[in-house]
Order: sequence, then C-alpha cells, then structure tokens
Amino acid sequence: MRLPWTFLLLALPSLLSLHGCDPRSGDGAETLGPPISSYSEFLDFFEEWRAFQAPELRDGAPDYSAEAMARQHEALPEYKARLAAVDSSGWSVAEQVDLHLVRAEMNGLDFDHRVMRPWSRMPSFYKVVLPSETDVPAREGQVMHGAIELWQFVPPLDPDRERELDERLSVIPTILSQARENLVEDARDLWYLGIRVKEGESRALAAFAERAADHHPELATRALEARGAMDDFRDWLEAELPSRTGPSGIGVEAYDWHLKHVQLVPYTWQDQVTLVRRQLERAWGFLALAENRNRDRSALTMVESQAEYQMKYREAVSDFISFLQEEGIFTLAGYEEEALLAREGSYQPPEAGLREFFTQVNYRDLRPMRAHGTHWFDLARMEAEPHPSPIREAPVLYNIWASRAEGLATGFEEWMAEAGFLDDPQLRELVWVLLAQRAARALGELEMHANRMTLDEAAEFIVENTPYDWLTLEGGTVWREGQLYLEQPSYGTSYVVGKLHLDRLLADRRRQLGSAFSLQEFMDEFHAAGLIPLSLIRWEMTGLDDEIRMMDVGSGEEGSS
Repeated sequence: MRLPWTFLLLALPSLLSLHGCDPRSGDGAETLGPPISSYSEFLDFFEEWRAFQAPELRDGAPDYSAEAMARQHEALPEYKARLAAVDSSGWSVAEQVDLHLVRAEMNGLDFDHRVMRPWSRMPSFYKVVLPSETDVPAREGQVMHGAIELWQFVPPLDPDRERELDERLSVIPTILSQARENLVEDARDLWYLGIRVKEGESRALAAFAERAADHHPELATRALEARGAMDDFRDWLEAELPSRTGPSGIGVEAYDWHLKHVQLVPYTWQDQVTLVRRQLERAWGFLALAENRNRDRSALTMVESQAEYQMKYREAVSDFISFLQEEGIFTLAGYEEEALLAREGSYQPPEAGLREFFTQVNYRDLRPMRAHGTHWFDLARMEAEPHPSPIREAPVLYNIWASRAEGLATGFEEWMAEAGFLDDPQLRELVWVLLAQRAARALGELEMHANRMTLDEAAEFIVENTPYDWLTLEGGTVWREGQLYLEQPSYGTSYVVGKLHLDRLLADRRRQLGSAFSLQEFMDEFHAAGLIPLSLIRWEMTGLDDEIRMMDVGSGEEGSS
C-alpha cells in the first residue's frame, strides 16, 4: 500500500502526541519515548519516524523554509540516537534488515539536509504536477511532499475527488511563492532543468483544463490559475538563471557516503566508473558481433500504424508471459499479463514529431522492453501481495529501492536473452543498444556529480555513445534523465550496477545450492524479499552479510558537506 503524503502530514500531530511533544520544538530526547527493546516497539517507532520525516505545513503548503528545515535537522539526531540504541541481537535476519532500512532512511534525510538541500538548490524539487504514472514504487528523484499525481484525476470526477483536486490546485501559488524564498543556492544546471520542468507542468495543466472544461468548468479555471502561477515562477527562474553559475554535482566524497549509508550499495564512485565503463565497452563490442551475425538479414522495420502497434504489443506481452510460465522463470500470480496490457499506450505516427530513444527501440520490436516491464509486476505485487513487514509494505524513502527495481528490470533484458526469450540475433542487437545507452548515461551521471562534466557535456557524451543516433540532443529523453540523475545521485548507475549486483546474487545462490538450484525458487524468494537494496536481499537469501559488514552501515555519522 502506498501512503499518500496527506496521510503522513495529518498523522503527524497524533503520532507525536503519543510522546508528549513535537521533537522539532527542541525539547529533550527523553520526550521521544523509552528505549526500544522489541521488534514490535520498533514498528511503532517506524510510524513515528515516518511522521517526523514529513515536513510541517505553513499556509496549507509543505514548509521547506530555512527555519523549518533547520528545526527538522536539529531534531534528527534524537531519532538516530534512539535507533542506534536498539539491541537487535535476538532478532531474525529479516527483522535486522528492516532495522537497516530505517537507518538508511534516516541517513537519507540527513544527507538531504547536509548535501542535497533540494528545497534551496533545485527548482525542480517543487514539482507540483505529475502528469503520468511512474513504473517504480515511488517517484524517482527529489519530489516535494504534496505533488499532485494528475493522471489519477480523470474527468468526470465524483464530488469528493473534484473537491480534493480543487483544494490541492489552490495551494500551488502558495507553494511556488515559498519556493522563491527558499531557492537561494547557486547550481546552474539544476536551475536550467527547473525551467524545463515548469514548462512541462504548464503544458500538463493546460491539457487538464481542456479535458475538465465540459464536466468541471470551475476546476478547469482553477487549473488555469495554477498554470498562471507556474508560468510566473518559470519566468522568475529564467530571469535568475544568468546569475547562477555554480556547479550542480555533489562531489565524489559525498557521492561515496550516499552510496554506502543511504543506498547500501557496496561500490564506490570509482568502482562504478570502472564497472560501467566496462559495460559500455561490452555493449558496443557485442553489438558489433551481433551486427556481423545479422549482416545478411534485412534490418528490423518500424511499426507503421496503430493497428500494427496494438497487435504486436499484445503479441509481445502474450509471448513474454507464456515464456515465463513455460520456462519456469518465476511463479506467476495471475496479474502479470494485465499489468503489462494496461500500459499499452498508443502509436505515434512519423508526422507527430521526433521519435525518442525508447520509441526507436520499441517500434522495431516490442519484446525487449516487455522484459524491462517487470517494473509493472513489482507494482502489481505490492498491491495484490503487500509485504508482511510494514517497513517494506510501503515504498522505502529516498529511492533506496533503485538498485533492486532498476537493476532487475535492466537485468531481465539480458537474462531473457540468455534464457531464450530474446535469443533472436536481431533482438540481441536491441539488447546491446539498450545497455550502451544506459551505461553511457550512468557514466554521464558519475562525471556530473564529480563536477568533471556539465549537464551539456554529459548530454553530448551520452548521445555520442548511444548507437544508431537514436538518442538526440533535440529530444527530451537525454535532458529528463540528466535532471533525474543530478537530483538523485546513483539513480542513473542503478540500472547497470544494480544489474551486475543481481548477477552476483544469482551466482552466489547457484554456488550455494549446486545441482539443487532452481531459477524459479530463486526468483520467488527474490520477489518475496520486497523492493529493498540488493545488499540486504543478498543477506536475507544467502546468509552472506559480507557486503553489509564491508560497508559498516552503522550510524553513518561521519559525513561530508
């Protein structure tokens, strides 16, 4: 179950009252409650932590002012101290994994305050309108509390939903007014990307107002008022941009701290540079071999109509589901096929404009990206089979699930090639093209955060290292991905490094079980662990805790700023 931000904010006063005060008031640590001596008490503490993590409200909007953020950061050590005092020596591995997850979340909030400071560095943090559904457990990157998942409001709306959306749209001018006060730091690329984000949100509000006009004329007017505030804010960003000249990356030291203490990834920045560069070389090399193998075959042709697209999409889904079942890849629960069919989309004719990278791949063959569609299986599983641990039932904060979610989706493309689903030589070309693009953008992220490349330089590098000119600077993909990876360190690398980490887990389990190994049992165990870092899944599945010990994921007190 995904808890809405409004629930967390509304629950905050009642949860804190259980302990006699709001810890952000500056009262002593003793008011936060007694020491935690059992897992059930720890779960109560988890609810309190999640309520604390949400921002306060001011004028009906989440308060990210310098004063409010300072109060939250000053109170955070009390929570970390209580967590550090927990004696988990008698707990199961699964319960200790949950403890590590909460510690990682606290380190994530601490990292936001010390390093990322999205409320004062990133105009795109103030995304208030999210027009389309995401394919991962929670929004990628930095997104403020209260952002409107606009795709969930499809006219005609019932009165309660209409009222809810009207109230939330009415707060947008207040949010953007506060944002002007809060955004005081100098990070040029992040400011430029913020302008692009606001342009997209403005278009989304205009489109919604047009759709709502017949059923909800007053709501349409409210959306256009919000759009006006959005456009004013974008104009302000454009006026301020010339004065913003500073770097946007966080630096290698901070990047390493984030990998170790927040994402629980057992690789450093330098490790990832080496791993990802090798994958980029491998993708281009294996593409050359596949091209040679296919030299006498006709090139893959693009789909040419909505009817052809629809037919081939549904065939690809059916083929994939049948393959998973027949080959015993993992146990199907029955919702997988519908989860993919629900994301069919529609065909874009050539005259509709530039075809982006993933469209170039999809229109040549729809099967490789259906393998990547394990994302939608994850979301369906969260809904139909919520994890028994409350800590894993809802998405872990700070994109801590990235190595698992993106690593599996990317890994499944190559795994399904090896398993036989994408064994056609021409499909292998697409697999290597996809890997090359993901490795190129991962290197771009690493270089941007090291401040060795600007956004423009990274975009050029990624385009140059993606085969066949299918990715262009004129399209939106390279810029949207650059924005996400500057906002959320290690997200861009999670696709490739997560896939390699998953390979390690598969190899470990195969060596442990020998001839008793079953891929279906492995995948079923893997899915049952939930959407958590691969280092923790590996510990839970294999008993191997060397990665956790190597990272020394204790309090994470040592830090960089």
